[in-house]
Amino acid sequence: MAEEESQSLEYTPTWVVAVVCIVIVLISLLAERGLHRLGKFFRDKKQDALFEALQKLKEELMLLGFISLLLTVFQGPVSQLCIPKNISIIMLPCTLKESGTSNHLTTTTGRHLLAGGNGVDHCSRHKGQVPLLSLEALHQLHIFIFVLALTHVVFCATTMVLGVAKIQRQWGHWEHSIQREPRPHHVHIIHLKSFMDRAGRRWRKYTVVSWTVAFLKQFYGSVTKSDYIVLRSAFIREHCPTNPKFDFHKYMMRTLEHDFKKIVGISWYLWLFVVLFLLMNIAGWHTYFWLSFLPLVLLLLVGTKLEHIITELAQEVAERSSVVDETTPVRPSDELFWFHSPTLVLYLIHFILFQNSFEIAFFVWIWCTYGFKSCIMEELGFIIPRLVIGVIVQVLCSYSTLPLYALVTQMGSRFKKGIFDQQIEGLLKFWATGGRAGSSTQNKMAMETLESICVSKRPAIEGISSTVELSYLNNHHTTP
Repeated sequence: MAEEESQSLEYTPTWVVAVVCIVIVLISLLAERGLHRLGKFFRDKKQDALFEALQKLKEELMLLGFISLLLTVFQGPVSQLCIPKNISIIMLPCTLKESGTSNHLTTTTGRHLLAGGNGVDHCSRHKGQVPLLSLEALHQLHIFIFVLALTHVVFCATTMVLGVAKIQRQWGHWEHSIQREPRPHHVHIIHLKSFMDRAGRRWRKYTVVSWTVAFLKQFYGSVTKSDYIVLRSAFIREHCPTNPKFDFHKYMMRTLEHDFKKIVGISWYLWLFVVLFLLMNIAGWHTYFWLSFLPLVLLLLVGTKLEHIITELAQEVAERSSVVDETTPVRPSDELFWFHSPTLVLYLIHFILFQNSFEIAFFVWIWCTYGFKSCIMEELGFIIPRLVIGVIVQVLCSYSTLPLYALVTQMGSRFKKGIFDQQIEGLLKFWATGGRAGSSTQNKMAMETLESICVSKRPAIEGISSTVELSYLNNHHTTP
């Protein structure tokens, strides 16, 4: 009894309380100031999309803090909720014998919470009942949620950094070479012939063969220089015909920055998947071993689809045009994508990265909490494939799928918000929301911007306020 009392704050030395409080406050302040300085750095460098991604990260941290608060406040009442003992042994992640061994190991290593006995004592007064969830289990669940969120942020940031590095190093060089060319359309004609080789001969037009080639293509040379130049020309011809020197590479980088702020967050449906995965972690099912294949299968499917879209565009040009010249069009269309939605690819990549993060986070959490020989960790033959698959997914997504996504999703019917830089976007919104009445200069600048960047037909602007689009239509009396 005296030992239990010594664990409470009433019998803890004041210097210990003060030291712990100082350490916690210092760490929190350092983290807060670090995020603040990082945001200021993004603002100074005019990286507004990355700044918004940082704000999204802060929102996730606030959500984690709220979850942590709920777990702390309600840990007492939850641990005193009692359920029949026969229900408590249904759907266990370990068999009872292994569970007992694991608890013994946990106790001997000092991870058992002494306060956890309160719920047991309370429920022992009721015959045949046990606590719904012990304080120790709540504490471990608390840690797992934090590890999962941290791993997801790190994995997303790593994927973006590696993917952007490849795009900058290789595609940036291609863009500069095109910008230096006095006759860009001539470059387009030269590379269009090579692009049409993707269509192949007659045997390549069979569906099975075409999809198989697309599947293999994503592993090596997923995007060639000819692919980039031809798809770039198709985008400019469709959306920016009056601006042949449009910097397509910078536009792609801006769209990637905007997409990053969506990927780095954990949406409600992803939390729902966490609950589902935890529910399925039953002894003997090897759930996490089989689930580790899910992100890999989805990633290969997405990469194959993106490669196949490029092949479809090449086949369409080859079938429609017998003579290759500067008028030979490559026509972007939403019909090339699943459910006519290029945005669906972003949601799939988001889920893939989160699922991969979940696998690695769960492994790290089990290792640190229960040890490598825990019954939940399973045998070495199940562990190694999971880790190998996690590495493959991370590398393949960074160097192949993400760059493919950045390029191929521009072949939809709509262009994205990143087509305008922050200054132009703000100007257009000001003009569209009524500011045009009070400033003829800004009104003229906004109209000239739309006319120089957008097509003469109805502009389909993804991510820009519909007010801008409607105002443009009203002033030009165009037809959808």
